[in-house]
Amino acid sequence: MPSLLRFRKLSSFSEETISPKAKQSATVEKPKRRRSGRCSCVDSCCWLIGYLCTAWWLLLFLYHSVPVPAMLQAPESPGTRLSRDGVKALHPVILVPGIVTGGLELWEGRPCAEGLFRKRLWGASFTEILRRPLCWLEHLSLDSETGLDPPGIRVRAVPGLVAADYFAPCYFAWAVLIENLAKIGYEGKNLHMASYDWRLSFHNTEVRDQSLSRLKSKIELMYATNGYNKVVVVPHSMGAIYFLHFLKWVETPLHDGGGGGGPGWCAKHIKAVVNIGPAFLGVPKAVSNLLSAEGKDIAYARSLAPGLLDSELLKLQTLEHLLRMSHSWDSIVSLLPKGGEAIWGDLDSHAEEGHNCIHSKRKSSQLSLSNFHRQNYSIKPESWVKEPAKYGRIISFGKRAAELPSSQLSTLNIEELSRVDCTSNDSTLSCGEFWSEYNEMSRESIVKVGENTAYTATTVLDLLRFIAPKMMRRAEAHFSHGIADDLDDPKYGHYKYWSNPLETKLPDAPEMEMYCLYGVGIPTERSYIYKLATSSGKCKSSIPFRIDGSVDGDDVCLKGGTRFADGDESVPVISAGFMCAKGWRGKTRFNPSGMETFVREYKHKPPGSLLESRGTESGAHVDIMGNVGLIEDVLRIAAGASGQEIGGDRIYSDVMRMSERISIKL
Repeated sequence: MPSLLRFRKLSSFSEETISPKAKQSATVEKPKRRRSGRCSCVDSCCWLIGYLCTAWWLLLFLYHSVPVPAMLQAPESPGTRLSRDGVKALHPVILVPGIVTGGLELWEGRPCAEGLFRKRLWGASFTEILRRPLCWLEHLSLDSETGLDPPGIRVRAVPGLVAADYFAPCYFAWAVLIENLAKIGYEGKNLHMASYDWRLSFHNTEVRDQSLSRLKSKIELMYATNGYNKVVVVPHSMGAIYFLHFLKWVETPLHDGGGGGGPGWCAKHIKAVVNIGPAFLGVPKAVSNLLSAEGKDIAYARSLAPGLLDSELLKLQTLEHLLRMSHSWDSIVSLLPKGGEAIWGDLDSHAEEGHNCIHSKRKSSQLSLSNFHRQNYSIKPESWVKEPAKYGRIISFGKRAAELPSSQLSTLNIEELSRVDCTSNDSTLSCGEFWSEYNEMSRESIVKVGENTAYTATTVLDLLRFIAPKMMRRAEAHFSHGIADDLDDPKYGHYKYWSNPLETKLPDAPEMEMYCLYGVGIPTERSYIYKLATSSGKCKSSIPFRIDGSVDGDDVCLKGGTRFADGDESVPVISAGFMCAKGWRGKTRFNPSGMETFVREYKHKPPGSLLESRGTESGAHVDIMGNVGLIEDVLRIAAGASGQEIGGDRIYSDVMRMSERISIKL
């Protein structure tokens, strides 16, 4: 009994002497165990990530260490194969990039561009678009009056091969072709990228940067330092009409605004001009770009998410800002369709008449048809040619206006329409601070422009002159889009005609060769169906017109308000091939010396495996630069082969038949 009392006393004493901190620590033991349980879940996730990373690195190691089966190996590059066959570099090569693909860097800017000196604003990761989009747009826009730099801003073309080898990380432009040229012996001394600021008019590239003079000097230097072998020039897209401008400029006397090379300069220095995806006669998508900053992709996005791009809540005004920027680029106007209705068709007839948009009867287009079917377009073959498409109507307001006979269309005299100052009519103002020339149009004029009316390649120029008169006055001082009646008329000595193949002559160089290399078998934008933009709430869109993405046809030619023809996804066949197929073929008034011309087409084939990346047989406008057939042709020409030696013409489309339907004076 006494021992029991002593035990209780000791127990009570021990409880009294335990510090409060000890009690507190004892009470938190369970929560500690709960926290450790949560950490174990995090640890499990970390272990899982570690396992995945380890497995990835192991597979990567095995991929590079273990021989790959022959069936999985990437095909041998054309440069490697031709080098083994003894094909070596001979003629110096000049590469001329097109619109968009050339990099632009900042040399002077506003305070918002602090830290971006000599950083790429175009042709890199485009991170600045997300970080400071309005500042980025401001620095890429040109002065609306002069078409040159705005005050306090200097953006210049990136020099050298890096200017256009990659458009964005991992997205090649010229890189694959450059690599294959290197494999047969090309390097800096005999390979050059003639980069220029593609936003400017071609004349202004000389006024501001002396780009044409530097190109002339570079050709002369490469000619002299490479055994007096003539130069092979390889332009792409808009670069084809830029270099066409150069061919006329370089032989024009200095006192007439030319390069002073004199007659015979081209015959002496140039072996061949190998045009890739040339936009010689323009592209219809330039019209939609200037009219509403749209194309088929924007129209498709709008149909998926109606109102997103025009949301009052978000106040994005994305297309409005893009429209303002593109209206400051004279280069866009250079790509408007040339030749008017004679080339592109009138309200009822066109060169593609009698054929569906992607030539379904030809093997070259089977892959394109399968692509459409994979997108769940359930089209029966017998419906493909139910209604002849009226491609000549480049812009139609409403599906009815796109299909009615011309006699039933409402007529419109644009000259009778009036424009009002934005300060005199508050209803013309849009939300936010955005302003465009659309803000000066009365609502009545906007409605009349889009009232069951269709516009051809001729009348669409009148439409653009009405909706954007300042832009067109500035740009049309540098570019022309007609057909010359008499090429000996002194007025065609003006530089604004030099980039239009229908208003200028090729140089007197009978031994020089002219090539048109382009892809076929891909549905390419040819005309559009528009509607008036509807306003929601208090705000009115600053762009009153938009492509009607809800309009589909009974065939694959008309989808999402866009009508398609055969081409390379950007340039229709008639624009890329007509001049080489007919306009310059033989001795014509556009080719008085009779230099040989060749048409080389490449059937589009989408990539068959991941190893092909964007495809080694692609005919798409940019991806064709990785087409093994095209690369081989370019390498052989650079190594000295003539057009006849590489096989002459190779045609899969109906370009020859379409060319015969075009009746112009040759």
